[in-house]
Amino acid sequence: MQENREQPFDNNPLRDLTEAQFMALGGNAVVYVKHVKGAQMGPILPGADFDEETDFHIVVSADGSPLMVGDSEESVAEWLSDKSFGIVTLH
Repeated sequence: MQENREQPFDNNPLRDLTEAQFMALGGNAVVYVKHVKGAQMGPILPGADFDEETDFHIVVSADGSPLMVGDSEESVAEWLSDKSFGIVTLH
């Protein structure tokens, strides 16, 4: 079995937008939510200690920066409820 060495979020097409294209989307107002296992969290948040088998939900800005890690969809929804993000997608 071949190991996948690709870092999470490296292939996000939003990372390749020009500054003008990014700003047209709303800049830092664009986020997405991704479901990940704890084993995937190391490259995202180096030095953090996550149980490898636990499910997490991570809110990521359009530029790929992690904004929030939650242990449930409800915790993410609560965190997002008082923010003013214009576009949120779930992956």
